[in-house]
Amino acid sequence: MSGDIGSSSNPLRVAIVGSGPSGFYAAEALLKAPLEIRVDMLERLPVPFGLVRYGVAPDHPKLKQPVAVFDKIAQTPNFRFFGNVTVGRDISVAQLRSTHHAILFAYGAETDRALGLDGEDLPGSHTATEFVGWYNGHPDYRDRSFDLSAEVAVIVGQGNVAADVARVLMKPVDELRLTDISQHALDALAGSRVREIHIVGRRGPAQARFTSRELRELGELQHCVAEVSASNLQLGATCLEELADKSNYVAAKNVEIFRSWSERRAVDGEKRIVFHFLKQPVQLGGRGRLESVTLERGVLAVSPFAQSAQGTGDLECLRCGLLFRSIGYRGLPLNELPFDPGKGVLIHEAGRIGDSPGLYAAGWIKRGPSGIIGTNRADAVATVATLISDLPVLRTSPKAGSDALCEALARRGTKIVSYQDWLRLDEIEVRRGALAGKPREKMTRVSEMLEALQIAAAA
Repeated sequence: MSGDIGSSSNPLRVAIVGSGPSGFYAAEALLKAPLEIRVDMLERLPVPFGLVRYGVAPDHPKLKQPVAVFDKIAQTPNFRFFGNVTVGRDISVAQLRSTHHAILFAYGAETDRALGLDGEDLPGSHTATEFVGWYNGHPDYRDRSFDLSAEVAVIVGQGNVAADVARVLMKPVDELRLTDISQHALDALAGSRVREIHIVGRRGPAQARFTSRELRELGELQHCVAEVSASNLQLGATCLEELADKSNYVAAKNVEIFRSWSERRAVDGEKRIVFHFLKQPVQLGGRGRLESVTLERGVLAVSPFAQSAQGTGDLECLRCGLLFRSIGYRGLPLNELPFDPGKGVLIHEAGRIGDSPGLYAAGWIKRGPSGIIGTNRADAVATVATLISDLPVLRTSPKAGSDALCEALARRGTKIVSYQDWLRLDEIEVRRGALAGKPREKMTRVSEMLEALQIAAAA
């Protein structure tokens, strides 16, 4: 019927909170639906793309190619971007419910899991999120400082983020100069004295979570040797059973890579990356700043693909002046939304939050920090399918959508950054980068972005 929700006279209005991959893939799925739909995307920063802009390592530009897809989505007629808008501060969830038929939360996992150890807050002990955000120019981490004068660093965790941190620390600065790494990070890394990195995992080489491409890169760094003790590669029957599973081919390839490094040893003048398995930190020590980490050896227990590490009480002390924990991300609660503090995700059923239809989740805040960028597409499509299936029971009266949202934000005095504004910022960053021989030089403070837009508007 002409007045049904999803018709031209009563378009389905959806607000998406978050502009990372899951948010854009959800927008794509909505705009492809055979209905009249208006999508308004809210992002707390003035710039879009979330993890693609601020999480992908600067020397991996191919992983940023999804931006081209997101750009096409953002420039479709029924899409509108509201940058520099924080839900819970500039606009409430209750207000969004009054202006939109549905709200889809896709704001990711913004913080790290803690080790929960004594000494974890010592200077020199950091989260991987801080470091990655710092070298990628994220405004939240622009003013963090990292003392890179120590020669020995430890990274706790064996996934791709850990690999990124190790690679950026060990890669020749002249290679990084050709990337979009932020200038303040480049300047600091140019003076780094880090020459030895220990990458520590609580489970074995068969359970390491690197993708093979990321792992292999650590063995290809100039003037740096990746080392693995052959004794660490003696696998038990359960690990061998895991590796024999054809669906577990990445782990099998990783073990093959580790074995190729078992005879390598750094010589004078070379940097080194050393892998430790079946070890987990139990204490961080130091007088006034980090000086050491105590590791406990472990053993694997339980069945294939469910092996956990159990401590043996056998301890060793590793001297270091820098530590990054990279043991997983976790989401943060938002206002009154039901939240699981243990898992760090919004509580949902097939993407639907709560008992009454209208609130939905996608991406890491829905399922936790797993998968790669592309994994979010299927996840977002599934949530959108749930949302569409709820149309018969949604509040079907027309909603004002973006017009009412603009009015509410104007009353509060919030400076909305549109997608066209972002394109102006993009041009400025690319132009600044070209002057330095880089793909772009990011603006790293919100105030800097807003000021640049004000100057552009005046011009």
